[in-house]
Amino acid sequence: MKIAILGTRGIPNNYGGFEQFAEFFSVYLAEKGHEVYCYNSHNHKYQEKTFKGVQIIHQNDPEYKYGTFGQFIYDYNCIIDSRKRDFDIILQLGYTSNSIWFFLMPKKAINIINMDGLEWKRSKYSKPVQQFLKIAEWLAAKSGDYLISDSLGIKKYLQEKHKKESTYIAYGAYPFNTPNEEILKEYQVEKENFNMIMARFEPENNLDMVLEGVALNFEDKTPILVIGNHNTKYGEYLKNKFKSHENIRFMGGIYNLEHLNNLRYYSKLYFHGHSVGGTNPSLLEAMASQALIVAHNNDFNKGILKENALYFRNPIEVKNILNNSKKSNNLPFIKNNYEAIVNEFNWTKINDDYLQLFEQCMERHKAGNPK
Repeated sequence: MKIAILGTRGIPNNYGGFEQFAEFFSVYLAEKGHEVYCYNSHNHKYQEKTFKGVQIIHQNDPEYKYGTFGQFIYDYNCIIDSRKRDFDIILQLGYTSNSIWFFLMPKKAINIINMDGLEWKRSKYSKPVQQFLKIAEWLAAKSGDYLISDSLGIKKYLQEKHKKESTYIAYGAYPFNTPNEEILKEYQVEKENFNMIMARFEPENNLDMVLEGVALNFEDKTPILVIGNHNTKYGEYLKNKFKSHENIRFMGGIYNLEHLNNLRYYSKLYFHGHSVGGTNPSLLEAMASQALIVAHNNDFNKGILKENALYFRNPIEVKNILNNSKKSNNLPFIKNNYEAIVNEFNWTKINDDYLQLFEQCMERHKAGNPK
């Protein structure tokens, strides 16, 4: 099959979850002998034409110049280019800025869309933008030949809201069991004597709530590593708010997976504050890294972690967990989460599920039954 992946900043990943998935899945497809293309922003750090057997197509991306509006131009450029290449399948990751160009999608290619989370719920967006995202979601749901939901909650939502069936395929993670304590020295922390939180700096990821709990915890000055690009308006706000707390360390983005896995593995508590969306990749990686997870109490997180985590709703609960929780007292949680990765959320299974869906779509298409 000749397959294209659209909707990300590009591979190898130096941004987020969709990019991580695009990297793993595209390489997997190439290893299986398929002809795979991944669209990259023109200013992506990786400027080679191929990556581990995957063809890279760089397209002009003016987001650096125009902000969010630039994403629409980037997606337009990618879609226009895809019209020239006779793809069998186009996999679109997300819908926020590409759905308005649905009428430009190549007619012969099978259009498969991963519907991501409920983007219009994100508080960083103004009311008009949230309304637009609802329309974009509707356009994607109606125009996609096949839809993918990354959580059972999203699958149910698409059925109830848009009367559209979707295939549930979660994200994945590789089980991590090769720790290297030496890596901790680079970050000036010690085994099980630091906490961490890793997220994009957006309000719905509840960094503020977690750090409020840390700030309230006068009894304990255990360092917490805050990992993610903080050179944003919201990042500046948080850095200024908590600048007097020396145990709150803003680390910036870390994209070395081996380092992240070791930090998660050796952390005392791993906070996961995400409250919008489906299956979050960083949550699965924390499970795979045998971290003790402290998660925001919502249906998306509980759908993955079930009873195998500590949960919080406010800063006071964060403070109480910091004071009363030890990794050694919650080993069954860690074991159950790790086994869930091995048996349900491993990348091999996820990649196989995607490829199986692609093959089924192709068979239906060839049989004249595209839906």
